[in-house]
Amino acid sequence: MAKRTSPLCLVARICPRPPIILFNNALQTFSFSTLLAPNQSKPSTKIKTFSHIFQECSNHRSLNPGKQAHARMIISGFVPTIFVSNCLIQMYVKCSHLNNAYKVFDRMNQRDVISYNTMIFGYAGFGKMDIAREFFISLPQRDVVSWNSMISGFLQNGECRKSIEFFMDMGRSGVRFDPTTFAVVLKACASLEEGGVGIQVHGLVIRMGFDNDVITGSALLDMYAKCKRLDDSLRVFGEIPVKNWVSWSAMIAGCVQNDQYVEGLELFKEMQSAGIGVSQSIYASVFRSCAGLSALKLGSQFHGHALKCGFGWDIIVGTATLDMYAKCGSMTDAQKLFNSLPKHSLQCYNAIIVGYARNDQGFEALLLFRLLLKSGLGFDEISLSGAFSACASIKRDIEGLQAHALAVKTTFSSNICVANAILDMYGKCGALAEAVHMFNGMDRRDAVSWNAIIAAQEQNGNEEDTLALFASMLRSRMEPDEFTYGSILKACASKQALNSGMEIHNRIIKSGMGFESFVAGALVDMYCKCGMVEEAEKIHNRTEKQTTVSWNAIISGFSLLEQSENALSFFSWMLEMGVKPDNFTYAIVLDTCANLATIGLGKQIHAQIIKQKLHSDVYISSTLVDMYSKCGNMQDSQLVFEKAPDRDFVTWNAIICGYAQHGLGEEALKAFENMQLQNVNPNHATFISVLRACAHIGLVDKGLYYFNAMVSDYGLDPQLEHYSCMVDIIGRSGRVGEALQLIQEMPLEADAVMWRTLLNICKIHGEFKIAEKATNSILQLEPQDSSACVLLSNIYADAGMWAKVSEMRKMMRQNKLKKEPGCSWIEVKEEVHAFLVGDKAHERCEGIYEMLDLLISEMKWDGCTPDVDFSFDGEAEEYEQPEELRSGTYNL
Repeated sequence: MAKRTSPLCLVARICPRPPIILFNNALQTFSFSTLLAPNQSKPSTKIKTFSHIFQECSNHRSLNPGKQAHARMIISGFVPTIFVSNCLIQMYVKCSHLNNAYKVFDRMNQRDVISYNTMIFGYAGFGKMDIAREFFISLPQRDVVSWNSMISGFLQNGECRKSIEFFMDMGRSGVRFDPTTFAVVLKACASLEEGGVGIQVHGLVIRMGFDNDVITGSALLDMYAKCKRLDDSLRVFGEIPVKNWVSWSAMIAGCVQNDQYVEGLELFKEMQSAGIGVSQSIYASVFRSCAGLSALKLGSQFHGHALKCGFGWDIIVGTATLDMYAKCGSMTDAQKLFNSLPKHSLQCYNAIIVGYARNDQGFEALLLFRLLLKSGLGFDEISLSGAFSACASIKRDIEGLQAHALAVKTTFSSNICVANAILDMYGKCGALAEAVHMFNGMDRRDAVSWNAIIAAQEQNGNEEDTLALFASMLRSRMEPDEFTYGSILKACASKQALNSGMEIHNRIIKSGMGFESFVAGALVDMYCKCGMVEEAEKIHNRTEKQTTVSWNAIISGFSLLEQSENALSFFSWMLEMGVKPDNFTYAIVLDTCANLATIGLGKQIHAQIIKQKLHSDVYISSTLVDMYSKCGNMQDSQLVFEKAPDRDFVTWNAIICGYAQHGLGEEALKAFENMQLQNVNPNHATFISVLRACAHIGLVDKGLYYFNAMVSDYGLDPQLEHYSCMVDIIGRSGRVGEALQLIQEMPLEADAVMWRTLLNICKIHGEFKIAEKATNSILQLEPQDSSACVLLSNIYADAGMWAKVSEMRKMMRQNKLKKEPGCSWIEVKEEVHAFLVGDKAHERCEGIYEMLDLLISEMKWDGCTPDVDFSFDGEAEEYEQPEELRSGTYNL
C-alpha cells in the first residue's frame, strides 16, 4: 500500500521556512481530506495543495514562496490541471511578473476563458493594451469578464473614449452587461464629462433592470456629479432603495466637486442619522467642504469626530485634515497635526508644503521640502510645484534654480504642471529672461502656460509685451480664461490704454465672461485707472454676483480717483448688501478716511477690524498707523504701531512718514534706526520719509549721508522723489543756488514737482530770479498750472515788485489761467462740511463769517496780525485792501 504524503509535509519540503499562513492552509486541506467517508472519492492532495499555495501567494503578493512552489511542482513531475495553471498565472500577474505568467500560459496544453482573462487583466493593468488586445482577439469565446477587463484597462490607462467604444462593441456582440461593466463605463463618461453618453448608458441601466443596484447607482450619481449635473445626481441618489457607505461617499464627494459644500455637510449629517459608518473617503470630502467654506471651527470639530471614530492615526484622514487646516490658514494646527502623525506619506508632505506656500510662508515650505528629500519617500509633480510656489512667494530665484535643476535631473521637467510652476516662479522673482526662455522651450503649452508668461510680463511692467503675447495666444487658437483677461486688463490699466482695454472688453462680452465677478472686477479697475468711472460703475452694477473682490475694485477705483465720498458711499452700500469686507476692503476705506481726515469714521472701522480679529494683519496695522498719522493723531498712530504683532517695511515706513509729516524729525530718524536694528531692509519709500525728516529739522549733512547710503549700503538708486527731498534739504538751509545746481546736474529729468519744491524754497528766501526760472520750467511741463504763477506773484509782492505782479496778472488773463480755489472740510456729528475760498453756499455761512470776523478782531485786539499771504483773483483790482482780500484768501 502506497504511503500517502501529508500536505503539511509537502509544504514543508516546498518551503524550508514557509509563511505561517501556508502551514495553516495545508492543515485545513489535510483535515478536509481525512474527514471524507471511505466510499467517497478523495481529491488529489497535490492539486489541492498547489492551487491553494498559489492562491495564497497571489493574495499576499508573495513571489518567492510562489516560485518555490512552482519549482517543486516541476521537479515532482506533477502535470497541473487548467485550474492549477490558472492559479499560477494569476500569482505571477499579481506579483507583477508578466514574463513568467506568459511562459506558463504558453506551455499550457489546454486553456479556458479564465486563462485568457487573467492574461488580459495582467497586461491591461501594466498599460500594455496592445498585447492585451491580442489576447482578447485570440480568445475563442469571450465572456463578460473578458470585455470588462478590456474596458477597465483602457480606462485605467486614460483612454476613456476607447473604453466607451469597447462598451459599444460589447453590446453589439450580444454579451450581457453586468454591474461592473456599467460602473466602469460610467466612470469613463465621468472622466470625459460626457453627460450625453452617460444619459444613454443610464437608459440601458434602467432597461436591463440594474437601476436598483447599489453599485450601478453609485456609479451613476458619481457620473452626473462629475458632469456638473448635481440635480440629476441627487435624484439618482434618492432613487437607490438601499444605500451603503459607497453611495453616500459618492454623493457627498459629488456635492464637494460642485462647490456645494453646505449640502455635502448636510448629507454627512443625514448619513450619520441613518447609522451608516464613516470611511476615509467620506472624511476626505467632509474636510474638503470645511476648507472650501474656510470653516476652521467646524473643521476642528470634524477632526475631533475623526479621532473619536478611530481615524486619528489614519494617514489618509490625517492628510485630509492637515490640508483643511492649511487651506483655512491655520498653519500652526497643520504643523501640529503633521508632527503628531505616526508616519508620513508623500501626500502628507505635499499637503503641508503646498499649505505653507499658499500662506506665503515660503521658507517653512522649503524646509519641509528638504525634509521630504531626506525622507526617502521621493517626490512628485505636486511636491515640486509646491517648492516652486514657495520660491515665488519669497522671491528667491536662487532656491528656484536649485529646484529647477532637481526637476531637470528627473522626468518631471517635461511635466506641464511642473513647467508652468517653474515659469510662474521665474516671473514672480523678476527673472523675466529665464521665464521667457522657459516658455520658449516648452514642447506643449496650455492656458496656464500662456497665463503665466503673460502675468510675468505684466508684473514686471512690460505692458507692450503683455499685449503682444495676448495676441500670440489668440493666434495659437488658445482660448483665454478669466486669469488671462485679468492680467491683460491690468496691463491696459497700468498703461492707461483705454482703447486696448475697450477692445478686450468687447472680446470678454463675446466670450460670455462679462458678468463674472473676477473679470468684472478687473474691468472696473481698468476703467477707473483710465478715468472712466461712470463706465466702471455701470459694469459693477451689472455684475451678476457681486463678491468682496468686485466691491473692492469699485471702492478702490473711487479712492484712486480721489473721489473719497463716493468710495465711502459704496462701502456703506456694500455693508447694506450683506457683503462681508476683507482686509483689503478695510485698508482701502482707512486710506479714504486718511485722505478726508475723518478720524471718527476711521475709529469705527478700527473697532470693526478688532471685532473681526483682523488687527494682527500686517497690511491692516500698517494702514491704521498711516490713517491716524494723516488725521493728526500721532499718539494713536504710535500706539497701533507698538501693538502690531508683526511689522514689515510698510509698517515701519508708515510710522516714519507720520513722524516726518508732523515735523517730528528726531522721532522719525530714531524710528529709522530701530528699523535697521530689527533687520528690516528699507526701500525707496523709507528714504523719502527719512530725507523729509532731515529737511524738517534742517540736518543737511545727515540728509546727504542718508542719500549716499541708499546706494552704498542698500543698492537703491535715487529716484526723482529723493532728489526732490535733497533740493528741499539744501534749499531750506539757504543754499538755493546749490539746490538749482543739483537739479541741473542730476542724471534724471526734473519734473514739475521738483521745480515746485524749488519755487517754494525761493518763496521762503525771497529768491525771485531762481523763482522765475523754476516757474518757467513748471509752465513748460504743465502749461495750465496756475499755482506756480500765483506763488511767483507772491514772491514779487513780498519784494515790492508790483510791476512784475501786474505782468503776471496779464499773462494769466491771456492764457486764461485761474487760481484754483482752496478747499477745506471739517467733520461734525458724523457729517462732513466742505468749504471753498469765498464760499457762501453753506446754509450757515452768515454765522460762520460773523464768527471769522470776530476771531480776526480779537486777534488784532490781542496784538496779533493775521499772516495773509498776498494772493490775487482774476477779478481783483486792488492789492492793498486787506478787508477785500479777507473773504478770498481765508480758507474756511
